[in-house]
Amino acid sequence: MTEPFFDVTLDTYTYGGDALGRLPDGRAVFVPFAMPGEQVRLRLVEEKARYARGELVEVLQASQQRINPRCKHFTACGGCHYQHMPYPAQLAAKTAILRDQLERIGRLTDPPVQAAVPSPQAWNYRNTVQFHQTSEGRLGYVNAQGNAVLPIDECHLPALDLNAVWPLFDLEPVEDLERIGLRLGSDGEVLLTLESPDPSAPDFKVDFDLSAVYLGPERSILLAGNDHVMIDVLGRSFRVSAGSFFQVNLPIAEKMVIHLLENLPLGPQVSVLDVYCGVGLFSAFLAERTAEVIGVEASPYACFDFETNLDEFEMVTLYEGEAGEILPLLSTHPQVVVLDPPRAGVEELYSSTCLPRRSH
Repeated sequence: MTEPFFDVTLDTYTYGGDALGRLPDGRAVFVPFAMPGEQVRLRLVEEKARYARGELVEVLQASQQRINPRCKHFTACGGCHYQHMPYPAQLAAKTAILRDQLERIGRLTDPPVQAAVPSPQAWNYRNTVQFHQTSEGRLGYVNAQGNAVLPIDECHLPALDLNAVWPLFDLEPVEDLERIGLRLGSDGEVLLTLESPDPSAPDFKVDFDLSAVYLGPERSILLAGNDHVMIDVLGRSFRVSAGSFFQVNLPIAEKMVIHLLENLPLGPQVSVLDVYCGVGLFSAFLAERTAEVIGVEASPYACFDFETNLDEFEMVTLYEGEAGEILPLLSTHPQVVVLDPPRAGVEELYSSTCLPRRSH
């Protein structure tokens, strides 16, 4: 039986980077790697009662903004969604998607969404990269379908120093190895992280300058060098452990800090609540300009880093635990709240018992 194809004109972007069009029966169809205004030929890969998902087969009429992607893995790899458009068009698309989400899901009328702030570097900006391992031991990313690991030969997102390192790896396949991470410190130090639910670290050796840590289910095991890197932001140095999150784009991280300092009502009488505070990136700068900073963070690795990075400040308190558990039990009434949640978003609130991990 011949597989049916549909010719569709696409109208707008949706969350995740897909372009939206309509099938002949009126259902919405989401098409990756396409652009509004384009006429495309597609095949359906998923069908629901009210919508469908399509696979791009051919661009019949291309947008004038369409460009050739830089990476040969684009469309097969699940890591990038916008390489077929210029960087300014990518920013405009993301701004439009945010506005649509606030209007359609948040039900806000004409939300005051400003234009996206561009990165000084559109490529090679990431100080952190995470790989998966194929059954043959090669490094790769989850594919566009989300059902397998695609081995890669190139990637244009990691910093050049990281791109000089990962192709050197010669790894045997490791059972249950979930992630292989690389993080670059401001002094050029590279930290390798192997993450697995197995409590025992695999055999490891390295014949070039590299720090390495194994993250097991209950503890981290140092394999080589240091268990952290130091990352500098606006003249302040932050300890970042292997298991801690940190902003991957340092110039944008600096812009975020400056934006907060210039726009928040800070002062010597102000109390700040920093939720999902991580290693203390925002708290460190806010503590210099306020009377009190209260951090909330679930990761024990990040909490250890937070205590180290903010040791100089007296009026700083840290609560270790899930934000949804900690917040209902706090008696403080801060004038400023900073939220930097993970991709899953802000948690629902529920009750438990909490004690501060760090308080001066």
